[in-house]
Amino acid sequence: MAVGQANFIFDNLIAEGKAKPMLVVMPLGYGDMKFVNSGHGAWDDDAAVAHNVSLFSRALLTEILPQVESGYHVSKDRNDRAITGLSMGGLESLTIGLTHLEQFGWVGGFSSALGHREKDGVATLSGNRIGLNLLWIACGTEDDLITPNRQFIAWLKAKDIPVTAIETPGMHNWMVWRDNLAHFAPLLFQKK
Repeated sequence: MAVGQANFIFDNLIAEGKAKPMLVVMPLGYGDMKFVNSGHGAWDDDAAVAHNVSLFSRALLTEILPQVESGYHVSKDRNDRAITGLSMGGLESLTIGLTHLEQFGWVGGFSSALGHREKDGVATLSGNRIGLNLLWIACGTEDDLITPNRQFIAWLKAKDIPVTAIETPGMHNWMVWRDNLAHFAPLLFQKK
């Protein structure tokens, strides 16, 4: 909220009629607190990354979503639900969204921390069975993660999975992610 300014971006887009009103939930995306305490060192271990994603996925699907659904008047229809995140959250959003297609109709990732084992859980996907309203993957061209993002996009396209690939100038920083959000949010929940 403070640096990403998501609240201002959403409020302005909604006020300008560019985005539909929506409930936005932004949980702390760590499944394993090792990723908070050890810095970037944890990212050298693919099994630890997969474990972190698995723990966060379980927390999101079994704790966070039920809590939101019980506390707010929200639709449980997949076409009324989106998931997106940035960096580690981008990896988590793409992994969770693509492995839980019955729950999410809109999936995005900004500068996603790809290059680990993200294809493991989605290997069985194919274009004719995915049924997403939007799969949107963005990354800055000066970001160290541009190559794994391009590789993942190419892998999706080779499986005939429709994906919108966005590259913008910039690095792995808030300026890029705020721009990504400002362009992604207006696409959500629009009729095809």
